[in-house]
Amino acid sequence: MIRRFSSLSLRSRLGLLTAAAVAIAVAAVSVACWFIVQGKLYGEIDSDLRHKVPDVSLPSLVKVIEQCPSSPQPQDGPQAPQPYYVEIVRADGAACVYADSAGTVKTARSDRRIAEEGTGYGFRDGTTADGTSVRVLTTAITGNGVRSNVAMLIAYPLSDTRSTLNELALILLLVSGIGVLGAGGAGVWVARTGLRPVNDLTRAAEHIARTDDLTTRIPVAGDDEIARLSLSFNSMTASLASSRELQQQLIADAGHELRTPLTSLRTNVELLVRSEQTGRAIPPEDRRELLESVKAQMTELALLIGDLQELSRPDAGQHGPLEIVGLHEVAETALKRARLRGPHLTIDSALSPWYVRGQRPALERAVVNVLDNAVKFSPEGGTVEVRLTDGALTVRDHGPGIPAGDLPYVFDRFWRSPRARALPGSGLGLSIVARTVRGMGGTVDLAAAEGGGTVATVRLPGAPAPPPAEAPDGAPAAGQAEG
Repeated sequence: MIRRFSSLSLRSRLGLLTAAAVAIAVAAVSVACWFIVQGKLYGEIDSDLRHKVPDVSLPSLVKVIEQCPSSPQPQDGPQAPQPYYVEIVRADGAACVYADSAGTVKTARSDRRIAEEGTGYGFRDGTTADGTSVRVLTTAITGNGVRSNVAMLIAYPLSDTRSTLNELALILLLVSGIGVLGAGGAGVWVARTGLRPVNDLTRAAEHIARTDDLTTRIPVAGDDEIARLSLSFNSMTASLASSRELQQQLIADAGHELRTPLTSLRTNVELLVRSEQTGRAIPPEDRRELLESVKAQMTELALLIGDLQELSRPDAGQHGPLEIVGLHEVAETALKRARLRGPHLTIDSALSPWYVRGQRPALERAVVNVLDNAVKFSPEGGTVEVRLTDGALTVRDHGPGIPAGDLPYVFDRFWRSPRARALPGSGLGLSIVARTVRGMGGTVDLAAAEGGGTVATVRLPGAPAPPPAEAPDGAPAAGQAEG
């Protein structure tokens, strides 16, 4: 049954569930209404029975009780109101029917108990000798505080009341049926109306799967859950379209950047191969320059491929788990490499302790890229100034600087200023720096320095001392970092 229900469409299931919910609610209300009306009608009958009890005294009943035979027989006594049933019940179960009683009511154990105790009263449903349903009130009869061990029984027929209740039940049943059918139709209409945006989403998803068109958008109306779902879908397709565009741009830019060194490398290799095939030796000086050019182009290709691999990795967990890293230690390591790459330069550094949470390999590569950029554009015999103070790492060179119009593009992939295109590099170094720093919650920017040159500033959140529990081996404790 559950499997068959699950195989239905969402619209059909919503319609069935709505109809079922309304059916349960209508049934509960109908049953409650029937019982309330029943209680009200029975309450009116009970109140009427209490007011219809004949006004008799104990002495007037002595003769009736003494003459009461073992089986119910009509006896002279107080007049019974019509169409009520009135009789006297003794503790031994014998009953004396009043002369004007509408008939004989079958006694019950509760009637005999009230007669025996001589106090109290009680209501019950009963039947007469001919099978008529009646409502019965049994009340003890006392006089001057003397218990008589007899009870008076007065009853009223329930035929009209039960007929009214049966008619009410039929009416409620019809109303419930109409309500359930109406609820089913309303449920289907509500499901169709409410699921229309979902159908639009489904058609859009099918269209994208069929045509690969990521420009498809869903109209958004309102601010309900369906509207938020439509917004999320539109945001997702927009992100996918942007990602695809960036991917295509990356492939195009990578192809463009690879073409130049590969062409130069191919030309140099062809010259070397042709020299071997023709037997015409290349002058030693030219041959050495060709080999150095091949080596430089191979190095450039290796760097470009490494940068592409770096950018292709996901942002999270690309270099292992997070750890407490000393930014000043990373900068010291990067400075050693920078001094090897720029032996003609003076690199002046002043590094204060600063600890951050990140991935050491990624952070080291970012700092190396910043220093390489400064080394590359510094003039012969120039100075590169490196400072680390309160989490701000600044690298200042005295090169030609960056034009103000180029500053917004320096962190774009493969972007290179016109004056830098003759220098080695792929245009990916600063892009890797920006991604790494922003991934650690920091900021990076380049600006023109006073007096010429460029200053790069990397700011990372951290502290001048690591947490005591996470202090690396040999690192100063929290209370010793300032010293």
